[in-house]
Amino acid sequence: MSITRRELLVGGAALAAGFPTIARAAPRVDLRLLETSDLHMFVLDWDYYHARPDPTVGLNRIASLVATARTQAQNALLFDNGDLLQGSPLGDYVARDGGLAPGASHPMFRAMNRMGYDAATPGNHEFNFGLAFLERALAGAAFPYVGANIERADGAAFLPPFHVLTREFLDDGGVSRKLRIGVIGFAPPQIMIWDKAHLDGRLRCGDMVAAARRYVPILRAQCDVLVALCHSGIDARAAAGAENACLQIAAIPGVDAIMMGHAHRVFPGPDYAGVEGVDAERGTLAGIPAVMPGFWGSHLGVVDLTLARDGDRWTIDRFETEARPIYKREAGKIVALADADPTFATIVAPEHEATRRWVDEPIGEIARPLFSYFVWIGIDPVGALVNAAQIAYARPLLEGTPHAKLPLLSAVAPFRAGYTPDAYIDLDAGAVALRHVADIYPYPNTLVAVRVTGAQLREWLECAARVFLRVDRDAAGPQLLIDRRTPSYHFDVIAGLDYRIDVSAPARYDSNGSLLSSDAARIVDLRHDGRAIDPAQEFIVVTNNYRADGGGKFPGLDGRNIVLRAPDSNRDAIERFLRRGGAIPDARPWSFAPLGRRVTVAFDAAPAATRRLAEASGLRATTREEAGYARYEYDLT
Repeated sequence: MSITRRELLVGGAALAAGFPTIARAAPRVDLRLLETSDLHMFVLDWDYYHARPDPTVGLNRIASLVATARTQAQNALLFDNGDLLQGSPLGDYVARDGGLAPGASHPMFRAMNRMGYDAATPGNHEFNFGLAFLERALAGAAFPYVGANIERADGAAFLPPFHVLTREFLDDGGVSRKLRIGVIGFAPPQIMIWDKAHLDGRLRCGDMVAAARRYVPILRAQCDVLVALCHSGIDARAAAGAENACLQIAAIPGVDAIMMGHAHRVFPGPDYAGVEGVDAERGTLAGIPAVMPGFWGSHLGVVDLTLARDGDRWTIDRFETEARPIYKREAGKIVALADADPTFATIVAPEHEATRRWVDEPIGEIARPLFSYFVWIGIDPVGALVNAAQIAYARPLLEGTPHAKLPLLSAVAPFRAGYTPDAYIDLDAGAVALRHVADIYPYPNTLVAVRVTGAQLREWLECAARVFLRVDRDAAGPQLLIDRRTPSYHFDVIAGLDYRIDVSAPARYDSNGSLLSSDAARIVDLRHDGRAIDPAQEFIVVTNNYRADGGGKFPGLDGRNIVLRAPDSNRDAIERFLRRGGAIPDARPWSFAPLGRRVTVAFDAAPAATRRLAEASGLRATTREEAGYARYEYDLT
């Protein structure tokens, strides 16, 4: 949608030396800003987990949209907003064993160089494989990287805080105009928590808004247009150190356009409708044009600016924002809206083929089906596998330590629980390959164990239970069960305990992990070995570095109670467990607390989940389908 931001004052007719002078309209330059974000190593439209093409992902499809967008605008710039290097088996393969020999180029940057990117900023996942790998990878980028709130531990710059692109653009009269485009970048300061093992003592990452207030005025004095690449989302309540601070950065004078990411959402669009300071239809934050292009290459962000010359400066006269998709869902089917650029298959062929061979390597067998459709009602054989593998890995490492005699528990959250309609695990009993393990555990987390009390365990589970909406005991019809504002990877289930969740009680924590009410309690009948847990009793819980170092804002988890930092990843632990023929337990740590009457809840899962309904007593499929999901109902009695 087109919006007038500043009125252009042209002036009227004037008389000079007795002759009328006709006022000339100020020259205008149309400038198109294009954005990708959260590509997560989906260079190609290929699903490594299921060994098949996938038209819903891929930079090779985005490349077609970029080519079209450039033909429509004579002046265009292309930016990336981070989270490039991790997120698919291709990324894991390139980074394994230290990754990238000296002088080798990263396949993602070979593809991006082919597209002619102009600038980029790193996302949080760029740091997952360590600084040495990241710096070797960035050396292959043929475009500048910026990062205003990241510096080395000694205060030296890790990346330039900003960069000024000097470009020749044609104005509306065909005259070449030299413009200076200032680009500044920001990453969430939580990288110091999420990748503490890699970054502690090596980097510092400060508050994004404070960095913007420091550097935007400096950059503004050096450029005609200022573009903020912010690997962050939107939170109207964001305070100092916030993870999602795009709205607050947009409000800083001098910012002309803001490119968002991190949250894996689409903007403009309904996801942020109703948020104060946000126009989700027009695509503005604090009146500034903004865009967020989904994830995995699902969309291309487009911001069109019309610049008008005003004296000795350029001002933004009009703008439009758009997120262009590479596909749509129609009548339950995927319809591709962008073709794949065939040159990309050649560019990344060596790593792509090697990754396919790597993930197809058989590692063992499973004696029972594994699926993740019904995690919201406590049926999660995938989680049972991961927890069993984590305990089996950690137990021998804890032997001979002061922690060995404490009860050993394990926590895991579901990663494949419907982030997209196809994002589920569904494996029949039989042979398992490495790609299945990568699908079960898609993140490169390392295995960590923490020492906690019974009171801390209860708070941990209360924080996890925020994923549920509050259920009304007296409502007649089906009620939605899941609060989609809370990611599934924050729903930790702790094996070795028995407990119930009362979804009719108010949540103790909100979706951001902040305490709502100290009186609220959803966790009831919390037991270990059949006995109620003493708040002072101590336990060892195996988890991952993200959670143990404070990811998700779980109370009592901030890195200070870690007793084991393993050298291997959680995925490695699963692989070893399967290679050794480990048995998957049938235990279900939690169930719903009885509500005293029949109450029906509903949640969405893939239509394919119907093939597993026999494994979920009392669950039934409805006829409702929307956006690729099917609705399932379950009676709490």
